[in-house]
Amino acid sequence: MAVVHHTTLEPGKLELLTAWLPTREWFTGTTPHLHKAGGFRLDDPDGEVGIEHMLVVDTADARRPVYHVPMTYRGAPLPGADAALIGTSEHGVLGTRWIYDAAHDPVALAQMAALLSGRAVAQDQNLSDTPDRTVEVSAVAAATPKTVRVNRIPPRSAASAHGWVRVGWTDAEGTAAEGVVLEAAVN
Repeated sequence: MAVVHHTTLEPGKLELLTAWLPTREWFTGTTPHLHKAGGFRLDDPDGEVGIEHMLVVDTADARRPVYHVPMTYRGAPLPGADAALIGTSEHGVLGTRWIYDAAHDPVALAQMAALLSGRAVAQDQNLSDTPDRTVEVSAVAAATPKTVRVNRIPPRSAASAHGWVRVGWTDAEGTAAEGVVLEAAVN
């Protein structure tokens, strides 16, 4: 199980995402003003890569969109993943961390597939060794989904029949909401 360190991260996650999100084709705003809305973690079985699924709301956009940004935290650069680099940050305990868009990280994708097939358990974002019981998973019938779809703007509608992960968040007005952040494709 991963250890959640309660320490500093400079620059912080929201600061890095504020600079990175406008460079993404799926971002719908201009200059974001981000607030953490929710999320969960997944454990790397080898204990080397931190995996976090963060939901952020952009209050600079009148529509108040919620973005799902899965991230990985690594102790060294991921070869061949320069385009997926969100940025680097200094962790108060672990030192320099390379932070990547987890949709392009093979360790994270394997754990997303494991979650969708019922072989991994979502973990609380802030507590070590604590399952996040608010994350709802409809496991795929196949042992491992062939493709994991990351929903960057989580739909609040019904999910795929093949397997999905639904999470809750608090929107900009303080209202509870939920949506599907991951879906499986098996064919």
